[in-house]
Amino acid sequence: MTFIWPPMLILLLLIPALVVLYLQMQRRRQQIFASSTMRLTGQSVSRLSARRHISPLFYLIALTILIIALARPEAVVGVPRIEGTVILAFDISASMAATDLEPTRLEAAKAAARAFVERQPPSVRIGLVAFSDTGLAVQVPTYNQDEILAAIRRLDPGRGTSLGNGMLVSLSVVDAKPEETNYYSNLTPQPTPTPTPVPAGTYTSGVIVLLTDGENTEEPDPMEAAQIAADRGVRIYTIGIGSAAGTVLNIEGFNVFTQLNEPLLQAIAQLTNGLYFNAQSEDELLAIYDNLDREFVVRPEPMEITPIFAGVSILTLLIGGALSLFWFGRVP
Repeated sequence: MTFIWPPMLILLLLIPALVVLYLQMQRRRQQIFASSTMRLTGQSVSRLSARRHISPLFYLIALTILIIALARPEAVVGVPRIEGTVILAFDISASMAATDLEPTRLEAAKAAARAFVERQPPSVRIGLVAFSDTGLAVQVPTYNQDEILAAIRRLDPGRGTSLGNGMLVSLSVVDAKPEETNYYSNLTPQPTPTPTPVPAGTYTSGVIVLLTDGENTEEPDPMEAAQIAADRGVRIYTIGIGSAAGTVLNIEGFNVFTQLNEPLLQAIAQLTNGLYFNAQSEDELLAIYDNLDREFVVRPEPMEITPIFAGVSILTLLIGGALSLFWFGRVP
């Protein structure tokens, strides 16, 4: 246990002083009422003498707890919550600069993602992955929506497209803990053990939202990566960015035709037991949360427990007062 205001604990030095003061008052009281107590039996005197000290003891304990409460104690406690995890996987390849969605495909995807994030309840952790010819984790899953929105605003178009890398990196962060903040690395990822296949959609508390035009120009094969997600039971919701008619994009002096590859995105969603949406309808993104089955977890978190100490202090004080009132008909 730690304290936010530890200097307040100096007040605990008052407790010994109060004990000494109380003992001195008791000696004076014994001298004053010595003649009166002589008329009582020895058993009655002993019983009354013991009871007289119980209520002040409760008051002393209440004061001690109250001083500790003033120091604002903190403790790591298990906090139960119902939560889910959503990984937003953004395609930031050069084709996402196309203007068949205004102002560009990437800006349309960012606008749809912002609308989705802003309307999520606080029990959903959201992470962000960006991919072009490679993939990287931009933001580990977090409950802080401001961090996610800031990360989305920083996204800019890159070069090639590797849908497979985007999905594989998303799978690597879907289980990331909130405290794991140092997540980006330019080191080559180490191979992980092949998971035992489970039915698609088994991992119902976590999903990947793939925002892309579906054009793939790099390894690995997107369907192989989707199969790995399906074997883990992770659903992938694909969001089509762009138009099926396509458009011509000028990249470094070359005219390149680019169009939305809906069949591939639909196949990825179907394989993983997810759904396909078109980004031109932002409201459809909210249906993803409706299909997210949240799980009950208990996470250790630092929490101020001042109210607990204050409540115990008041309860102890009331017990002491009640005993004094019941035995002596008065509250000191």
